[in-house]
Amino acid sequence: MTGSAAVVPRPEHAALFARRAEEFRPSPVRAVFEIAMRPGMISLAGGNPDMSVLPHEVVAGMTARLLAERGPEVLQYGSGAGVERLPGLVVELMGLAGADVSPDRIQITAGSQAGLDLVTKLFCDPGDVVVAEGPTYVGALGVFGSYEVDVAHVDVDADGLDPEAVAERIDGLRAAGRTVKLVYTVPNFSNPTGVTTTEERRRRLVEVCAERGVLVLEDDPYGLLGFDRSHRLPSLYSLDPDTVVHLGSFSKIFSPGLRVGWIAAAPGVRARLQIAAEAVTIHPSVLSQELAAEYVGSAHWRPALDRAVELYRSRCAAMMDALAAFMPDGVRWTRPAGGFFTWLDLDPGLDHGDLLRRGIDHGVVLVPGGACYADGRASKSLRLAYSAASEADITEGVRRLGGMLRG
Repeated sequence: MTGSAAVVPRPEHAALFARRAEEFRPSPVRAVFEIAMRPGMISLAGGNPDMSVLPHEVVAGMTARLLAERGPEVLQYGSGAGVERLPGLVVELMGLAGADVSPDRIQITAGSQAGLDLVTKLFCDPGDVVVAEGPTYVGALGVFGSYEVDVAHVDVDADGLDPEAVAERIDGLRAAGRTVKLVYTVPNFSNPTGVTTTEERRRRLVEVCAERGVLVLEDDPYGLLGFDRSHRLPSLYSLDPDTVVHLGSFSKIFSPGLRVGWIAAAPGVRARLQIAAEAVTIHPSVLSQELAAEYVGSAHWRPALDRAVELYRSRCAAMMDALAAFMPDGVRWTRPAGGFFTWLDLDPGLDHGDLLRRGIDHGVVLVPGGACYADGRASKSLRLAYSAASEADITEGVRRLGGMLRG
């Protein structure tokens, strides 16, 4: 749908592509970015944080001071492990969810997407299987596919990922001769469903995987964006730091443009991850890391985060109200307790057709649920994002969606 997506390689180039090149497809979210910018179009597709809550003058001042006082250092090559003070800050952030982690277990990455890539590269051979939530984060599917890894889904419900279903899936795959390396989950306010896995299920999930010698890959970009700030569930990593590899990010709690994230893993794993990362990026941006450490370590960060969470809470409430007002009978949706997304299951009797194209025709951009499954199953669901749209646009966008579904 964009200019880049329409480009067809020359035949002589296509003949040289590796088999895995077939897995490099346009993101269903980024593919509609240009369409979402059209006048009058309302986008409920992209899960972007709202940058208006940041104290931009403060961030600008921090950046200017870093360049003025330490320019030759922050613009130079750096350590593949990350700048010295950042792992300690990550330890503090992870401690908010009960994790007792030491800095030698922290690998700084160029965003958590890079961390997802590194973990998959390190552990998975072509033909291995990753057990993942169904539906799951579309960016994870792209990574797994690029390493020729198969994805076996376990459906989530209102309480998140069912550990007994995970156990059954792993055992069945192994009985069929398959090798299962990882269980991938987004336990807090999941992308794409907005669902949070309960504490009881978290504890049982790490037990199930530890018993079977399978690693849990915990992707947690939204954990600090809960609407109830007085209640935070323990991270999976805090429950079993040798079975769980944790992915974290500054993208949703500060800035996605800086591309700074981290992996928490056992020391021997972390060391291998650093070598794998250096082979690709040499190191994450020193300037970005120093700015993240400066800002998130300052007195300005928490008030801005609180403003952001309150904004997302209000927008989520607007989304829930609009869905109740405009959705036809038979449509069900999740009620997030934080994060950016809600998930709609549509009435199977409705004529779904091409949901993305129909939405565009009605002036609203959305993500069809089929994009969030590795098997490309027919879409009878939608992901809607409320994080970056105004309450007025949320209400109007959902009204347009309701009209579309009513046909």
